[in-house]
Amino acid sequence: GFGIGPDAAAEAEASNAAAAAAAAAEEAEVDMSMPAMQTTAEKAQAIAMNSQVTLLFPWFAMERQVIISGQADKISREESESYFVTRPWSSQIGAWASAQSAPLASREELEMRFKGASEKWPEGSVVPTPPHWGGFRVIPDSIEFWQGRYSRLHDRIRYHRSDAKSDWEMQRYFP
Repeated sequence: GFGIGPDAAAEAEASNAAAAAAAAAEEAEVDMSMPAMQTTAEKAQAIAMNSQVTLLFPWFAMERQVIISGQADKISREESESYFVTRPWSSQIGAWASAQSAPLASREELEMRFKGASEKWPEGSVVPTPPHWGGFRVIPDSIEFWQGRYSRLHDRIRYHRSDAKSDWEMQRYFP
């Protein structure tokens, strides 16, 4: 399930209507050149309208965070399937049980859908990747490292580039 590991992030995007949305996400692959994330159908629709996204990796206890902004590109079906099989059985069943981000009449409805999926694919069986399940890779154009300091004199160092082929430039910012 979703944890508080080093790969836990908040992901945000805005649709063309400029309606911003954010949610916690567990990054499938954390590679600073191109982090990959799995997402819901609702978020995929928003990203299709506006592919600029931001990932926030907070480590509150250490007073540190990394903020990655850039372009989200859909990953292949094969990449999504390769990641899906690494997830725990209960998470795979949960992906089938959930009509992600759609209105839900009751908790019981979700529990019944989970029960139905778990009967169809008992623990130990191969659970196929749902057709609505997939992910995106973020091609960063900005990466900021934030370190909390005394008297709110935090360190903020941002690397930025104008496009994926440009060199990175480093700039320090006021807290």
